[in-house]
Amino acid sequence: MPTQTVSDTARAAQIFQALSDETRLEIIAMLESGERCVCELQDSLDAAQSRLSFHLRVLKEAGIVTDRREGRWSYYELNREVFDDAEAILKDLRPRGRRGASRAGECCG
Repeated sequence: MPTQTVSDTARAAQIFQALSDETRLEIIAMLESGERCVCELQDSLDAAQSRLSFHLRVLKEAGIVTDRREGRWSYYELNREVFDDAEAILKDLRPRGRRGASRAGECCG
C-alpha cells in the first residue's frame, strides 16, 4: 500500500478544498471548453468582481487554473494535469482488501 507524505496529504487537501465549492465547480465547467476572459466568467456567473477574484485565486493557488494577461484583460484556462493528480490521489485513497474486513484485533489486543 502506498504511503503518503505530509506534502502529498497537503497537496490533496489543497486540490479537493478548491474543488469543494459550487461556484468554483461552475467556473471549471465553463473553462472545460477552453480559455475564457474574466469578463465572460463574471457575466455568466453574474458575480461581483471581488467574489469571482476570490474563487479564481483559490483555483489558481491549487494549480487548477492558469491565467495570462492581455492588455487589461485576464484569461483563464484549466491546467489539465492537476486533474490527473486528483485522479491518482483518489486511486491511492480507494479502499483495498475485502469489504467488512476488520483490523481491530491487531491494535486492541
